[in-house]
Amino acid sequence: MGNIKVFHYDAFSHIPGMGNPAGVVLDSADLTEEQMRQVAEQVGFNETAFPMKSEIADLRIRYFTPGHEINLCGHATMASIYALHSSGMLGDKMNFTIETKAGVLPIRLNLEQQQLYITMKQAAPKFHTFHGSLQELVNSIGIEVSDIDTDIPIVYGSTGTWTLIVPVKTLDAFRRMKPENNLFPNVLKEMPRASIHPFCLQTYDEAAHIHARHFSSPYSGTIEDPVTGTASGVLGAYYAKYIKKELASTFELLIEQGQELGKDGRVRVNVTGGDTIEITGSAVYVNEFPVLI
Repeated sequence: MGNIKVFHYDAFSHIPGMGNPAGVVLDSADLTEEQMRQVAEQVGFNETAFPMKSEIADLRIRYFTPGHEINLCGHATMASIYALHSSGMLGDKMNFTIETKAGVLPIRLNLEQQQLYITMKQAAPKFHTFHGSLQELVNSIGIEVSDIDTDIPIVYGSTGTWTLIVPVKTLDAFRRMKPENNLFPNVLKEMPRASIHPFCLQTYDEAAHIHARHFSSPYSGTIEDPVTGTASGVLGAYYAKYIKKELASTFELLIEQGQELGKDGRVRVNVTGGDTIEITGSAVYVNEFPVLI
């Protein structure tokens, strides 16, 4: 096939080296599904995105981990839209739609203090009960049962990609976490391919409402996602349903993530009526490099 040019962007930050790295391949029309996966495997980021033409939206984006294709990825969407906008490929469009395997989703661009911010609507939130062992769950992420906030539930949630949402009491527990991702499928018996997303209401940044980490499914070929868009989106829906308990309300959350990895990032989550979820973030160009497949 030859060399494939990959653009590296860091999402949910304006600072190269912070936030969440994503690969973007702008010339992907002729790649097969397996070639896209091979590119993602060689890139080695949590996700690499492949924007292309769509029959039903303004554009289509496919997302690959090093191991497999996934339905939706927030940070790789931020990276892709930033790349397309900065290269002039979107023209002067500030509102458009993207086709994903999680559905057709609207995107809105906004300039704030000369920085581009990208807002993407998520799929409608879904929740599923976790019936697994609490002891096995905490063992798999390296903390204790006493670290879990039992006032609110552990549930699977999705606004495009399924993750297990785990409420934790303190930031101290996050510093102790050491995921053993190979254990996850046995713990997550209902959804063995899901990831794990612990969060707490203590934060490093006074302006933030929630702190989180995101541990990848072992099938993805990665360990931890520094700053996650789709998981932040469903966390907003979880907050409305289980913490705020006001499904009719409209509010915004600022979620911080990545501090334990030295990858400080922020995701804004807008929740309207409990089930309309939008995430807003930014991205920054880092570099580009060839991948041979």
